[in-house]
Amino acid sequence: MKRETWSRESRNRETWDRETRDRRESAVPHPLPLTGVTVVSLEQAVAAPFATRQLADLGARVIKVERPGGGDFARRYDTTVHGHASYFVWLNRSKESLTLDVKSAPGREVLRDLIASADVFVQNLAPGAAVRLGLAAERLQARHPSLVTCTVSGYGTSGSWAGRKAYDLLVQCETGLLSLTGTPEEAVRVGISVADIAAGMYAYSGILSALYTRATTGRAPAVEVSLFDALAEWMSQPAYYTRYGGTQPPRVGARHATVAPYGVFIARDGQEVLLSVQNEPEWAALCRVFLGRPDLVDDPRFATGSARVAHREELDALVAARFAALDGREAVALLDAAAIAHAGVNTVAEFLEHPALTERGRWRDVELPGGAPAVRALVPPAGLSGVSPRMDPVPDVGEHTERILAELGRGPGDIALLRAEGVIGPEAARS
Repeated sequence: MKRETWSRESRNRETWDRETRDRRESAVPHPLPLTGVTVVSLEQAVAAPFATRQLADLGARVIKVERPGGGDFARRYDTTVHGHASYFVWLNRSKESLTLDVKSAPGREVLRDLIASADVFVQNLAPGAAVRLGLAAERLQARHPSLVTCTVSGYGTSGSWAGRKAYDLLVQCETGLLSLTGTPEEAVRVGISVADIAAGMYAYSGILSALYTRATTGRAPAVEVSLFDALAEWMSQPAYYTRYGGTQPPRVGARHATVAPYGVFIARDGQEVLLSVQNEPEWAALCRVFLGRPDLVDDPRFATGSARVAHREELDALVAARFAALDGREAVALLDAAAIAHAGVNTVAEFLEHPALTERGRWRDVELPGGAPAVRALVPPAGLSGVSPRMDPVPDVGEHTERILAELGRGPGDIALLRAEGVIGPEAARS
């Protein structure tokens, strides 16, 4: 008995020690996962900057190489965020900006020195530009075997399409996405830069995978992502549907091409509500609780998912008639009672005040260049326990040029000469 008591007390003590240690560890922020990793990025627009910003969120030092003078052309997309471009503010916080004319011999020498001290090199230059500048992945990795390279292109670096320029909407068209979005009468682009975002996400995860491979095997694989390949992956479900079903999913506006009922309905007071029924138990609940028509549960027109899609117009008419008899609040209460998934059709302004963001503290302040007021930015979606993401200021063009050059061993005279020759921008004098 004494031995059992001792054993139980010992286990309790071990549990208490472990829980105390866990509480202490959770109270002390852990270092950011990519602290000590240096990324050099010859980037512009959206895809590559999105990938590197996420690396910066995790603690990587990201040195953004920009053109002398104007810098990344995404800085001038608009001026809506206190004089700065909304795209640039979103994609470039926590980075350091170095202006550099990489087409000049002195500029290429500086870039070579930067890359020699980096862990990751990212570029999304125009087709063929990296090869002309001596920055092809094979050449860089032959010189720096531990360097992770990431190439972001439009249509890949091989094949007859390798030399084509690719912008987001062009890729939406080429992958067939536009044939799926919109109404039967009109194709409509996706309202965000979905091809760029997809490519940026795959570049980000590819770089993380390559860093892990380097850490575990010593080999630093090259990463290559194209906008076309990234969005092509996202098109896989309609691709399967088309290849094996014989026809592609139709354009159905805010409805779902292969699920019904799934779409926007308007209540008596004008409130718009989107609902989704995904399976037979949900269909039965919708009939009994919301529609008040238990006789429809086993109606052969609607009893299965395929049948509901085949008789979508009849079904949507039934649901629409029920909404028309209810105020929005009444309709939502019945949907909640039936455990039917639904959503309000929010504007962007309503999204900004969404309780799923405000109640969970998903907003942080991020500083802007030039003394502009701080902006509210969303915390990165992937949370790591004990880790607070870095959300440092958005850099002014060339803001860190002199400091970075000094780290590379360039003295004041060297920096002044580079500025006089236009290798670095005049803004470097302010850094």
